[in-house]
This record gives sequence, C-alpha cells and structure tokens, in this order.
Amino acid sequence: MSSEKVHVEHSKGVNGLDKVILREIRRCSAEVYLYGGQVTSWKNAHGEELLFVSSKASFRPPRAIRGGIPICFPQLKSTGSLEQYGFARNRIWSIDLDPPPSPSDISHKAFVDLILTHSEEDMKIWPHRYDCRLRVALGPTGDLMLTSRIRNTNTDGKSFTFRFAYQTYFFVTDISEVRVEGLETLDYLDNLKNGERFTEQEDAITFESEVDKVYLSTPTKIAILDHERKRTFELRKDGLPDAVVWNPWDKKAKSMADFGDNEYMHMLCVEAACVEEPITLKPGEEWKGRQEISAVPSSYCSEQLDPLRLLLRG
Repeated sequence: MSSEKVHVEHSKGVNGLDKVILREIRRCSAEVYLYGGQVTSWKNAHGEELLFVSSKASFRPPRAIRGGIPICFPQLKSTGSLEQYGFARNRIWSIDLDPPPSPSDISHKAFVDLILTHSEEDMKIWPHRYDCRLRVALGPTGDLMLTSRIRNTNTDGKSFTFRFAYQTYFFVTDISEVRVEGLETLDYLDNLKNGERFTEQEDAITFESEVDKVYLSTPTKIAILDHERKRTFELRKDGLPDAVVWNPWDKKAKSMADFGDNEYMHMLCVEAACVEEPITLKPGEEWKGRQEISAVPSSYCSEQLDPLRLLLRG
C-alpha cells in the first residue's frame, strides 16, 4: 500500500478543488483536477513545468481552467448549440472505480481513471446518456498518456454525434523560436478566415502573428520544437485525425480576462482532435481516442533540422 502512495496521491488544489498527483520514480509528475478531468501540470525529472497554465486562470467553477489539457466534448467551438468547447471541461468528474482493462498500461503505476456521466441537468441541453472515461498515466520515463473512451448508453435507441479534442497547452520559452513539424503540405481550415480551406505551403509552421488552424487528416506523430530550450515535444495520437494549432498573439491575449497580456509568448496549443468529421455512436457503441506526449532533448540547431528524423522515431 505504501508504494502505491508514492505513485498516486489525492489532495486539494487551488480553491480547495480536488486533484490527483501522479509521480514516477524518476521524479516526473503530473497533476489532474477532478474539475474538468483536466491535467494542469506535467513536470520532467528536473522539476521543469512542461505545460502552460495562465497566471490568471480561474479555478472557480463554472469557468474553465485556462491551460493544461482541457477535455473538449461533445462540441468544439461553435459547431453546435452548446457552450464553446462543450461541457466536459466545466464538470466535476469522478474517480472511476470500475475502469476497463488497459493491458498496454500494466507497467504504469502512476495513473488515475476518471469518469463523467450524463446528469439530468446536462440532458436538458444535450439529451443523451453517455459514459466518458479518461485514463491519465505517467510512464516510467515521464511520458504523459491520456486515453478516452466514450460510450453511448442511451436507452431510447438514439445515436449521438460528437466532436472531441485534447486542448494541450505546451509551455514554450519564446513562441517566435518555436516550429511545428509534421503538418507540412496538409490541408487546413483557417478559423481566422471563416474556416476557409487552404494547403500548408511552408516546410514547418513558425509563429509571428495569431494562428488558429485546423489541420486535417494529420499523421499520428507531430513534433513541436522549442529552439531556446533545445527541447522537442513529441505528440503521438490515435483515433484523432485532426490537429488544431492555436496561439492568440498580443491583441487577442489582451482581450482575454483569464490570460496575461504577454503570456502568448510562452504557450502554444497543439490539439489532437476530431473536428472535420464528427463521430457518431449507436447505443452500446464505444469510441476510443488516445494522446501520448513526451519531451526529449532537441537536435534542432540554429538553422538545421532533419524534419523526418523525429517523426520516424519509435
């Protein structure tokens, strides 16, 4: 029992909200709030924070927590009649006492299983019964894995349709020195141009102004290179074909109450998502999506990068 306490600890976070702390033997850690089922911290063995959470983030329900990894379900942006990005990030999740087996995670001792189910209140705005399960696991080397399972538990025979995203806020040293590899030549929807469709022409995505793009039919691996810190984030995903890339830049940052004026310089959202083609489940059917992120020393020197090297790893 004592060894398990080292790996998983239940405690109180900001404003007394319940959270779970995951720790691995090499001192990597992650924190997950039951509010929103949201990861709010991911630290490497050196204690360096790898996720961005705004200094102005509100940890007061019903406001969403600005930063970390919000769970967006069952809607993204204004693709439906619900609140922006759905309601999963504004609800209190429960510890899942009867999680489905996950054979691939047997070696992981630092994990927590959460569940969100329909409430009578939510059925007034989204009239469906569902189980939304989330496993957050910290690997022995500090990789962070999120696995979601959504099941239609309707008893009226009705299917439902939803969209989903892990809205991951990466902490970066200087956004102007960051590049994203793996999305070149792909089609994307530009949300700053009314969702118009374009094809990416650049060899890598770099940042010098506001960006809000949905890349379509993306590869399972994406690399985010932080030149200043000589660190590369590797994002691997399954069941989530699209990838959203977002940074508000200075003007929009100043208009956001829960975001510092200059914090855009130190964050980048790269979201494993299902945007273009929503998922439809019949009663009894289940969807599964997964994201794994790791941080590795970067081989990115001032100008040079072999764009395939990282994407072909593993």
